[in-house]
Amino acid sequence: MNKSNISPTHTDPIKRKVLMIIHDPIIADQKLHDVFNWNDPHELAKEYIRDIYECSFGVAQYEVVERIEVDGFPVKVDGFSYTAESFLRAWRSRSGFHVPDAVDYYALLEEFDLINKVDSGTIDEVWLFAFPYAGYYESIMGGPGAFWCNAPPLTETAYCHRRFVLMGFNYERGVGEMLEDLGHRAESMLARVFRGIPDAENLWERFTRYDLAYPGLAEVGNVHFAPNSERDYDWGNLRVVPSKCDDWYDFPNFSGEMRQVNSEEWGGGDIRSHHRWWFRHFPHGPGKSNGISHNWWEYVLDPGRV
Repeated sequence: MNKSNISPTHTDPIKRKVLMIIHDPIIADQKLHDVFNWNDPHELAKEYIRDIYECSFGVAQYEVVERIEVDGFPVKVDGFSYTAESFLRAWRSRSGFHVPDAVDYYALLEEFDLINKVDSGTIDEVWLFAFPYAGYYESIMGGPGAFWCNAPPLTETAYCHRRFVLMGFNYERGVGEMLEDLGHRAESMLARVFRGIPDAENLWERFTRYDLAYPGLAEVGNVHFAPNSERDYDWGNLRVVPSKCDDWYDFPNFSGEMRQVNSEEWGGGDIRSHHRWWFRHFPHGPGKSNGISHNWWEYVLDPGRV
């Protein structure tokens, strides 16, 4: 039986305050996202917040407390910045994009006074919205003891009093890709939480099993591999495999029950549907086992708890 609509065990909400920085330059009296009929970043953020709230059964509660819209392009690590003309020329020809592509994160931290805002508790994390080739990582971490978060840590921010994450979102893409960014962030966080724990006791290792790597022993899979996937991003595969995915709805009370599943479970290949399905299986209840919280959202949302 599919238990995706079960009522969750009571858990206090985790509230996180967000600063949105949107680089959306104005070109011929139109914002860049309108010039190309791309997504409105404010609508993307609203839907993303709703998806996370629903997938966490109300545990994860984001609030955007400040929005900064920038009529311009962020600075790359070598000091380069696109102009409207140079970006439009590169995008329309799909060539001539600047190398190196990477953004200068330290310039962003300074320009928007982000360290002080994090240290004061005004914000907990930053969402960077921009266009393709803006140079953002999907997620990156700063602060004391910052570690790999799907990107190398910002080591020169160790003087900050709190760890924090900057998410990089592309408003050419949709909410599904935003959830993928969060999924890789979650993978980084939880791999670190469970590091050093033998496979037999490693719940994260169990959660991420898929049939191709563990024949007959699939559970929920990872961001790129559903239980029956045979390659990266293979979320539409109709191949039927046994899976213990439902067991995670009853965490930590595992029954070991297996059920035959395929892509009809998670949206038939739709990126957003698969990632929502994946996140809904995250443990989100009270208590701990071996010092690790039964609410994995604690680690996903707050790097200071890892």
